[in-house]
Amino acid sequence: MPPLILILCTGNSCRSHMAEGILRAAVGDKLRVASAGSKPAGYVHPLAIRALAEIGIDISSHHSKHLNEFLAQDVETVITVCGNADQVCPMFPGQMNRHHWGFDDPAHATGSEEEQLAIFRRVRDEIARVFRAYAAGRLDALK
Repeated sequence: MPPLILILCTGNSCRSHMAEGILRAAVGDKLRVASAGSKPAGYVHPLAIRALAEIGIDISSHHSKHLNEFLAQDVETVITVCGNADQVCPMFPGQMNRHHWGFDDPAHATGSEEEQLAIFRRVRDEIARVFRAYAAGRLDALK
């Protein structure tokens, strides 16, 4: 079974789902990718779903999960995408790697829906740059 990469943020409604979708699309079946939160919001933000759909990634079936759901699983790598999750992140069984790459929380965007979507797009693009580079390195190492 491929190694599991777990992406964490506080609410598991925006950043971690965008990162999960982007990383999963980049690595295919070579790695397993999941996301969770320390205080799950209970939903995936509709603008996160829309922003990823614009680049051909469907996260509409994702749901918000608590990180405790993964405490009994072998998690090879934990990546936190917000400072709060980085501070409360536990060690997981089998965990070998941990990274923290913080991004602005687009859920706090204000203004019209189009103005909010612009923030989601910016954060999506920042996440894509980092996670696609990470994916390329991981895939190269698997060769």
